[in-house]
Amino acid sequence: MMAMVCLATTSCETIKRFLTTDLEEEDFIISQLYADEIVNEKPFIPTVRADRRTASTSVKLGVDIDDAKLRKTIEEWYGTPYLYGGCTKSGVDCSCFVGNVYKSVYNITLKRTANDIYQQSQVVSKSKLREGDLVFFTNSNNKVSHVGIYLRDDMFVHSSTSHGVIISKLTDTYWSKQFYKGGKVK
Repeated sequence: MMAMVCLATTSCETIKRFLTTDLEEEDFIISQLYADEIVNEKPFIPTVRADRRTASTSVKLGVDIDDAKLRKTIEEWYGTPYLYGGCTKSGVDCSCFVGNVYKSVYNITLKRTANDIYQQSQVVSKSKLREGDLVFFTNSNNKVSHVGIYLRDDMFVHSSTSHGVIISKLTDTYWSKQFYKGGKVK
């Protein structure tokens, strides 16, 4: 009955997506529903600087990214809509986005879920995060349920349920509360 009521409202987009999908990760669904209702995420709005001395500045992203291949790959995915279980530029979830970037940039194959990627990573403290490192977030059950790629200055790129592939800040209220650990692939 609740599902039927939610189908009539626009604030239940996540429930609509999940009702038509064969899902095994119940905790993931709950965390995504929680995130969609609680997070009023404001995507990072790039500002283009007049100073063009560094070739690493990305006009599209508004973030200095030193690794040209990483920058190019992120630009190719930027704006891709979120799709649970999706793994293409038509729609991608967080773990597949990170996996595609890592395969393309570093030729590293990652596992398929955020928690599995965490398991194959070595912990890095937040203060020691470097461009290309992984950032992990937990849900209300303290399970790793979201992953992104650290860029610099507390910014990371990820596939957000509400905005697709975007750049967010670790200092945003929601992300700072949900941040778990940083990591490097072992």
